[in-house]
Amino acid sequence: MYIIVGLGNPGKKYAGTRHNMGFAVIERLAERHRIAASEEKLKAVYGKGMIAGQKVILAQPQTFMNLSGESVRALVDYFKVDPESELIVIYDDISLAPGLLRVRPKGSAGGHNGIKNIIQHLGGEVFPRVRVGIGEKPKGWDLADYVLGYPDDADKKLLDEAFDRAADAVEMILTEGVDAAMNRFNTKQA
Repeated sequence: MYIIVGLGNPGKKYAGTRHNMGFAVIERLAERHRIAASEEKLKAVYGKGMIAGQKVILAQPQTFMNLSGESVRALVDYFKVDPESELIVIYDDISLAPGLLRVRPKGSAGGHNGIKNIIQHLGGEVFPRVRVGIGEKPKGWDLADYVLGYPDDADKKLLDEAFDRAADAVEMILTEGVDAAMNRFNTKQA
């Protein structure tokens, strides 16, 4: 069984913001594979289903971004999965241009507070992740204002395409492994 977690902030106020890229990819996967997010516990909204012959849990933590680790830890413990091989985390990244993806088997938080909290709660930084680029904040902008803001129309188009590619990357991780997904999706082009 795999737990696939998309990071974001709960509530309509944050829907569609740059910080909710993980939520958007989870929604795309749920649509593709007809997985309903019908459970609300473990500090998350989640649904159970099958993707590429694998049992999965698609989850959106409801703790707000900076406390994502609370939900991820609860999910990992409850479903008894190994975070190093059976957890995939999807989230936004300001160090990548809008629409670019990076798949990694492990890594530091890179300044992302949600990932920092997950690493703290799991006690390690070895867990597969899919990062969706949202672009650097404009000069003079506050970082929080930027990530909690809405992308412009050009970036929305790039990000919508990225959601499909990120969903493809997750599917490839499930069927062929992280290395294969890295080789296919870690390109310089969107």
